[in-house]
Amino acid sequence: MKIALPSCKNQVDEHFGHCEYFTVFTIDDQKKILSEETITPPAGCGCKSNIALTLAQMGVKLMLSGNMGQGAVNVLNSHGINVLRGCSGDVKNVTESWLAGNLNDSGISCAQHEHGCHEG
Repeated sequence: MKIALPSCKNQVDEHFGHCEYFTVFTIDDQKKILSEETITPPAGCGCKSNIALTLAQMGVKLMLSGNMGQGAVNVLNSHGINVLRGCSGDVKNVTESWLAGNLNDSGISCAQHEHGCHEG
């Protein structure tokens, strides 16, 4: 299984659509991190780019994110990627917390992204 996190300086980036890069962790059947790689997103807004397809083709099944609009959640879901919002902190620590069963989705969408991407 692979888990992706929008990232900036090894921290969960609060804005999925404009993150510096994505950290992708490969997880084994014992819920241990096997490897870590970074993916540079295409220019522009995440929910209007091909990043969901790219991540899905890599085998990503889960996005651990900070804030994300419902449009981006829908795009990721349509590519078979589940989303858990409300994450913050070091990307590896956040991933390990999820693997330990200690994270739940905040259910909160980023309002400024509700009807598409915020170009700002």
